[in-house]
Amino acid sequence: MTIRVVIADDQSLVRTGLRMILDNADDIEVVGEAGDGAEAVALVADLDPDVVLMDIRMPEVDGVEATAAIAAAHRARVLVLTTFDLDEYVYAALRAGASGFLLKDALAPDLLAGVRVVASGEATLAPTVTRRLLDRVVTGLPAAPPDDRLALLTGRENEVLRQLARGLSNAEIAELLFLSPGTVKTHVGRILTKLGLRDRVQAVVFAYESGLISR
Repeated sequence: MTIRVVIADDQSLVRTGLRMILDNADDIEVVGEAGDGAEAVALVADLDPDVVLMDIRMPEVDGVEATAAIAAAHRARVLVLTTFDLDEYVYAALRAGASGFLLKDALAPDLLAGVRVVASGEATLAPTVTRRLLDRVVTGLPAAPPDDRLALLTGRENEVLRQLARGLSNAEIAELLFLSPGTVKTHVGRILTKLGLRDRVQAVVFAYESGLISR
């Protein structure tokens, strides 16, 4: 199945470079380009792509606002493109519903792999990178009261969520908790459903913001 992609970046040269890389993949098709966030949201509504490559810093409507609008109303998953991996805007985009981020200087194979992983419903970035980002940004925020949604989780689901937030993969969680990888995957799915989250990245953000993870 072909993965349909919209590219959103205010620099035409960047869009051209990304399109050249994506067009070389047999399973990816660039269906549209946007020069700002508002145009990106409109294209998503019109074209219903699988993935949006979203620049963060754009004039008028930026990538964070556009990501929030897309995550709230459309099935498309957002893969944020940024120059800095520890950018506070990246955290805002993840919080708004992005499924991960890539640096703009990522190698072509990494970009293609990221698009494919996001299209499959997973998160594209290594959980350790997410945690490093959250450690830097979230620790500067006021302490949040415990989130009532935590009460929806069983004890085992709570522990799996803690390990997700630590940056462990399903296989690592399975080994640590003496479970099968399939059982861990089931727990992760139930956690996302109960908490109303889109993917693992959102689960990690929730774990920090809910007070589950000590700052």
